[in-house]
Amino acid sequence: MSGIGPPEPGEGTHARDGGRPRDPRPPGRARAALTAWYARRRRIAIALAIAAVALAGGGYLYATRPHRPPPREDRTPTQLPYPAQVVDMTYLDGQATPAGAPPRSFSFAVLLSVASGPPVTVTRVTQPYAGLSLDTEPSAPFRTKSGSARKITITMHVTECEKAPKNAGLPFLDVTLRNTRAIQVQSFILGPRYAQELSRALQVACSNKVG
Repeated sequence: MSGIGPPEPGEGTHARDGGRPRDPRPPGRARAALTAWYARRRRIAIALAIAAVALAGGGYLYATRPHRPPPREDRTPTQLPYPAQVVDMTYLDGQATPAGAPPRSFSFAVLLSVASGPPVTVTRVTQPYAGLSLDTEPSAPFRTKSGSARKITITMHVTECEKAPKNAGLPFLDVTLRNTRAIQVQSFILGPRYAQELSRALQVACSNKVG
């Protein structure tokens, strides 16, 4: 009878087939692809590491390089002191009246100093009493640098004795100051010795006898 007997083994069931399906890609090609992939990854990692080191080194050099402080002129005006904050004026003593001064004139000296900041220019010096006028040497405007002082000789003229003070109690000078921050008028009270000598000079100028 046909169809009787053990069936023929199917393909792949023989012992020589190994019992497993064959790898469609040869093992050599797989290893080559894997090696190339690792090589690419390694090159990328090395390039990134070199870039990171270069960036870090550049940042360190920039951070540690010497930096010069900005010039004083580069500071904004609001960072500078007002002139009245850095200027002082003190009374020195009486001075000989310059030749050619008008009658009823007398002179004295003051010292103007600038402690800090930009140079200060004196644009005007005045006094509050009617019947008096004054001149300065050097003539205004004049400039004084930071950290220095300037001697100023002031010559007063009595124009009207009736309007001049008989006894100057707290005499002062109004000085207009200017620097790159601002222009200010500052009143300087020069102290009791200046007040006494001013009162005496006014009495002499107006022909009042003094002891």
